[in-house]
Amino acid sequence: MRELPLGPDLLTTAREVLLNELLPQLPETHGLAARMVANAIGIAAREAAQDPSWQQEALARMRSLTGDAADPLRGFAAAIRVGAFDPGTPHYADAVELLRDITRARCTVSAPRALAKG
Repeated sequence: MRELPLGPDLLTTAREVLLNELLPQLPETHGLAARMVANAIGIAAREAAQDPSWQQEALARMRSLTGDAADPLRGFAAAIRVGAFDPGTPHYADAVELLRDITRARCTVSAPRALAKG
């Protein structure tokens, strides 16, 4: 059982303090570095809050599409390279949906504003 506040909440608070209290006090020459640190903190907070089960689900879907139980990621990539999921193939729609789901999960952490635009 974790103690409150949770890690993602602590990171969010730290980011807000950095941006709202410390950044205005820093010389302009350190502004970019402070914003980069704030961005990294935001990514870490979102990653810590995200349910990691999406990764196992994605790998299971890759296994079912390729039959490669040993290394589903490499098997899926190899199948894409040889055209196994090109338009018109039986599992094209499944592969596209899987890639979209992976992209959404990754963007939720690294670029959530990009998702809001679409």
